[in-house]
Amino acid sequence: MSAGNKAVRARRYTTVPKEKAGGATYTPKILADFVARKIVEFSNQLSLNCPLRVLDPAVGDGELLVSLLRQLADRPGLSIKVSGFETDQAALSIAAGRLGQRFPTVEVDFESGSFLEFVLEHFGADGNRSLFSPPVPETYDIVIANPPYVRTQIMGTAQARRLAQQFGLSGRVDLYYAFILGIAQVLKPQGIAGIIVSNRFMTTRSGASVRQYLFKRFNIRHVWDLGDTKLFDAAVLPAVLLVKGKNGHKLEAPTFTSIYETSELSNTTATDPITALAGEGVIRVPDGRRFRVQHGKLDTSGTSGGVWRIATEAVDTWLATVEAHRWGTFRDIGRIRVGVKTCADKVFIRNDWETLPEAARPELLKPLTSHHIARRFKPSISDRPSQILYPHEVVQGHRCAVDLAKYPGSRAYLEAHRPALEARSYVIEAGREWYEIWVPQDPNAWALPKLVFRDIAEEPTFWIDLNGSIVNGDCYWLICQKPTQTDLLWLAAAVGNSTFVERFYDHRFHNKLYAGRRRFMAQYVEKFPMPDPQSPLCRAIIAKAKRIYECIPSPEANRLQNELNTMVWEAFGLVVEEPGR
Repeated sequence: MSAGNKAVRARRYTTVPKEKAGGATYTPKILADFVARKIVEFSNQLSLNCPLRVLDPAVGDGELLVSLLRQLADRPGLSIKVSGFETDQAALSIAAGRLGQRFPTVEVDFESGSFLEFVLEHFGADGNRSLFSPPVPETYDIVIANPPYVRTQIMGTAQARRLAQQFGLSGRVDLYYAFILGIAQVLKPQGIAGIIVSNRFMTTRSGASVRQYLFKRFNIRHVWDLGDTKLFDAAVLPAVLLVKGKNGHKLEAPTFTSIYETSELSNTTATDPITALAGEGVIRVPDGRRFRVQHGKLDTSGTSGGVWRIATEAVDTWLATVEAHRWGTFRDIGRIRVGVKTCADKVFIRNDWETLPEAARPELLKPLTSHHIARRFKPSISDRPSQILYPHEVVQGHRCAVDLAKYPGSRAYLEAHRPALEARSYVIEAGREWYEIWVPQDPNAWALPKLVFRDIAEEPTFWIDLNGSIVNGDCYWLICQKPTQTDLLWLAAAVGNSTFVERFYDHRFHNKLYAGRRRFMAQYVEKFPMPDPQSPLCRAIIAKAKRIYECIPSPEANRLQNELNTMVWEAFGLVVEEPGR
């Protein structure tokens, strides 16, 4: 992403609430007790020092420390010294009061300040200290943490860049990434850390550097992906990491547990989602929700920065069968692109252009595809279709802004909105014309047959665009590298709309949001498998996909889609399964 595009994304978040900007999402008691219990269970296997040095790098109201000290209290003769950092003085005062009242014999040393600044001052980035650094403080036996979760867009590009440079991170840097790295600096080689984080880093490109660092600096013992359990009021899908300091001992693959809501029938019950983690299968909780709980090993596809997924014997066998029948991937068809981003949709995109006087109507209007007309195989027809004013063309092989002098209607309309468009200062600073779309993509590509799909959906929704429309930024699109291979788009549409691809997604990526919705981002979809397009079965699949396009909507189209779904499973050597939602 260019610097200008980053700037506009940052500006969208300048008015977020103080709590969100600071990442202040305090730990619910049920989760604090779980993390503390897992730390204590593991610490029973170790010979810990006395006094036991405990750290919470983001104390908040002290819930994590209260849970941990309560569970350590029954150890006879154990002396404990607690340290903590918190930038919110009011919260720190509450935490100090709670610990002082409940654990009067525990030595507590809280600092009103930033844990990250402490790490950089005393330990340096990745342990690289200068000759003038202050003495290294004593490190910690136990770290328990719920670092603030602040996205790059909210904390601002400048701060994110500074953190990336200081801690050696690449890509987008969420604040908790830096906390994980800082914890590695202060944890003893035999120490234990229980860390609550967002599960985003496990599957996103931006999390690759953190995944690599975790394997480099910790012995990871157990990962719990707590998915859509809704333990927090905030819309964060949490995970818990139980790690040990790096001490030279090579461990077996870490254990991985996942829990996600499902519509499948339950085989047992539990009092709450945390208690359900001790079971396996589909488990129902008192409020009626059902969760699928799985236990296996952490798999990274053989690389330290690879996407994290749960590996079980059944899942590995399933994926091996898919691999044996795979001809290629969606990426082999062509490069997946996101749609256009105007950064001024109210100016460029409307569904009421016809209300303008004909003489004032822009000439540069093009049909627009967005999630509003999403439907499998063939887009819906809207009563009031949206159109986009698209001021770009290709001249001598290069994309450029059109000459508005040739389009008086478009020029008059854009001039009327010039103040709003020029407010996008990053467009002008990038050497662009004030009336350009920020991300216009390739004008020559719009006329070609395209595979389009929604970004966020409970069910995958892929369709073919044959109308030369422009794709909006809420969808992704794909054209063939070789124009003679458009049948690959039809085969991809069949695969993309199948229940097979839902199961593949869950086995390979398992990045779900609330209510079973999945993220169909380019980094996932480009890895979707394709069976051999020249096989007789795939030729039949392509023909049936085209027939569905012709007869949607109709009962025949519904029947054909069911038949097509079974054929896709067969193409990968599998029998039909119903994915959990």
